[in-house]
Amino acid sequence: MKAQLRAPALTFILCLAYWLTIDASSQSKSEALENKILSAFKTGDYSLVIDLTKKTFTSSPVARQARSAAYQNRGVQYFFDGKITESIADFDQYIIMNPDQEPHHWQRGIDYYYANLYKKGKAQFEVHQTVNSQDVENAVWHFLCAVRSPGGNVEQARKKFITIDSDQRIPMKEIHALFAGTGNESAVIAAAKSGKPSADNLRNQLCYAHLYLGLYFEALGKKEKSAKHIRLAAVDYKMDHYMGKVAQVHAKLRANSE
Repeated sequence: MKAQLRAPALTFILCLAYWLTIDASSQSKSEALENKILSAFKTGDYSLVIDLTKKTFTSSPVARQARSAAYQNRGVQYFFDGKITESIADFDQYIIMNPDQEPHHWQRGIDYYYANLYKKGKAQFEVHQTVNSQDVENAVWHFLCAVRSPGGNVEQARKKFITIDSDQRIPMKEIHALFAGTGNESAVIAAAKSGKPSADNLRNQLCYAHLYLGLYFEALGKKEKSAKHIRLAAVDYKMDHYMGKVAQVHAKLRANSE
């Protein structure tokens, strides 16, 4: 997915570090706590950040920002660990603290898909469309949730498939055509391999191609073909960005459900 949430990590650390250096005399009573928060955030111990800010986030802007960012980042960690329920709970808390970010939160939409909360996932991708209107991936995840929502199926999902015409990433055009019913598996792979991409770009493009082929065949109920493509995305063309991790989480969750 292209759009990014404004979950401050480095910005938060820099602001907190600056805040800790000013007016030291007036902050002497809270300095130890603030330093603990900063240290925990730097080391990625978001649970500790959340615990440390439990009593102070309503009165301290710094603690509030720390707690907010910790919920977002821990939610991501939980998703990567395949802990979908916990991930949703943290993303919910982040959105409660930052309601303006709800339309941007495509990560929670992906969580909803894996939690079998397809109606909620469909709604999340619909609202995300209002702030990210030319992303094939958003259209695809909306389609996937629509297929599995109550009364949904591939035919009905195609009738309401979101039109995207300006996503220039390879091979998004072919992936969109695939889900629309006008493309095919071979065209997606051919597009991913087209031109003369660097080794890293080729790997990335094939990761995306196989991830979305895997999801497509899952929507069609073709489990073996889906598993084959997901394995290619998660292992053979493994990437460590968010969607690369989605392929890995998908492989883990589906293996555990068999």
